[in-house]
Amino acid sequence: MLVHEGPSRSIRTDLRLGCTLAAVAGGVNATGFLAVGAYAANMTGNLSAMATGLAQGGRMTVLCSLGLVVAFVAGAMVATLRLRAGYRRGVACIHARIIVLEGIVLVALGLTSPCLPTRPGVGVLGYGLAFLMGMQNATVTHISGARVRTTHMTGMLTDLGLELAQWMENRTRPSPDVTTRLRLHGAIIASFVLGGSAGALGYGLWGARALTGLGAGLILLALPAVLRGRWRA
Repeated sequence: MLVHEGPSRSIRTDLRLGCTLAAVAGGVNATGFLAVGAYAANMTGNLSAMATGLAQGGRMTVLCSLGLVVAFVAGAMVATLRLRAGYRRGVACIHARIIVLEGIVLVALGLTSPCLPTRPGVGVLGYGLAFLMGMQNATVTHISGARVRTTHMTGMLTDLGLELAQWMENRTRPSPDVTTRLRLHGAIIASFVLGGSAGALGYGLWGARALTGLGAGLILLALPAVLRGRWRA
């Protein structure tokens, strides 16, 4: 899932990767919201909150929303710089390495969450989760050739609507490509929802420490690819 890139990837590989990481993103998003009252992956909502705060004079809302957006963009930027540096140095399975790093930081945030300040605003936990979601989205976008996005459900829903329109126009003889893309987008959206539900349940049982389970899952997902890359090197 985290080895092949761009055109060499099959739709089945994209489906497995997209569903897995979308479920993690949904869990992180739900856990973050319950912990600090802000969504780590929903940048459209954060931009809207910032705009509302500007209009109504809510300085704290503006600062918190801006901080989340900046953290998300910074995560995407760091992931991209790390990918490019990895390519220049010939690092094997660089995408998997970034996902492992994301998992390690998630585990660290979960373990230290009781000690992390969450006021004023969303604090270290909220900004850290937004950073990781930006990093994950950039990594998956890059490896899939922009076919898969695991935190950007607005885009996924838009793509689903486009594919549904094409399918309805040709429903007597549906294109296999359209059907495949419908399955991909629908499965990713469903995985995000299910992951969010699991994250909410986990938060109810263990609080923000539930993030450690999500991080461990990412490590288990990506570490075999990293190890295979080292053996081949």
